[in-house]
Amino acid sequence: MPKRRRFLLVIAFIILANIVLVLYLYNRMRSDSNTYIYRWLNDPAARATLLTEQAEPCPGAPFLLPSSGFVGLLWSDPAAPYTLFRRHSGIDIFGDGAPGSVPVVAAYDGWLTRLDDWFSTVIIRHNDPLNEGRIIWTYYTHMGSRDGTHSFIDDAFPPGTSEVFVEQGTLLGYQGEYAGSGAGIALHVHFSIVTSGEDGSFNNEAIIGNTLDPSPYFGLPLRFEDRPARPIRC
Repeated sequence: MPKRRRFLLVIAFIILANIVLVLYLYNRMRSDSNTYIYRWLNDPAARATLLTEQAEPCPGAPFLLPSSGFVGLLWSDPAAPYTLFRRHSGIDIFGDGAPGSVPVVAAYDGWLTRLDDWFSTVIIRHNDPLNEGRIIWTYYTHMGSRDGTHSFIDDAFPPGTSEVFVEQGTLLGYQGEYAGSGAGIALHVHFSIVTSGEDGSFNNEAIIGNTLDPSPYFGLPLRFEDRPARPIRC
């Protein structure tokens, strides 16, 4: 076989192999979360089949799910509006009710802070129950009205609250539709587990590298790569 033809065959094989690899990775990394979310939002009769509710943590797990509802977006999820290069840094729990009516509670004992300019957000500092000596934070947001006129955070935690101790299950507020800048979203609470910086303060929650897989803390399959079926159960 002439060298030129052999060379072209090798190039063609490499290109074909790369196409196959790209298609495999695309299918492997494609998320079905938005299919479930569309069903939740557009078929109220199906909501009971997607609901996750907890009165107590899963057996052997330290954290209590912070709200009842449908666990839509998962940790590390690339579903739109996220991408493979900017993945979801927590979990989104979509409640079944009106804005300001679906409770959000503390996932674990800790010390709550609400910065002066936090309209719909609180964060709680914890001694990590799975890694002795480490400090972690749990972050809760979207607890406000769509138009930004009413915060649904409990009155016990006004802006400027710092290091107030709360027990697991303490009411923090209620699910809302606030996303800032006049944008509206579907009713839900976004929750994430955030790591600490060298000084012990919380890192930027929007960067997935600053967050932890919540699955072992809840005893639930909450990581996108595990591809859990809905509803999610212990």
